[in-house]
Amino acid sequence: MSSIRNLKKDINFLASELFTDCYVKQLLHEDADKEQIAKIMVEAVNFKAEFIARANHPDGKDNRKLVKAFFQNLRKDMYARFMELTDNLNKA
Repeated sequence: MSSIRNLKKDINFLASELFTDCYVKQLLHEDADKEQIAKIMVEAVNFKAEFIARANHPDGKDNRKLVKAFFQNLRKDMYARFMELTDNLNKA
């Protein structure tokens, strides 16, 4: 099982990549919807805060199986949310 520290690094990396992609699209594509991109940038910051907070407070600290299931679900949710935001950015 990977550490919580590595999970937080992954969350920070995904959020920063998303934020960077938004910034690059805003600068390079003049026909892009800048308001929509700004909303996605705000969502990227919220994404980071939400998943860091969830990583800091796992469910069932006494039961290893519950903790493992919690972090597997967290990773699955994190990647799904990241892909959703990336798709929204591609449509903007």
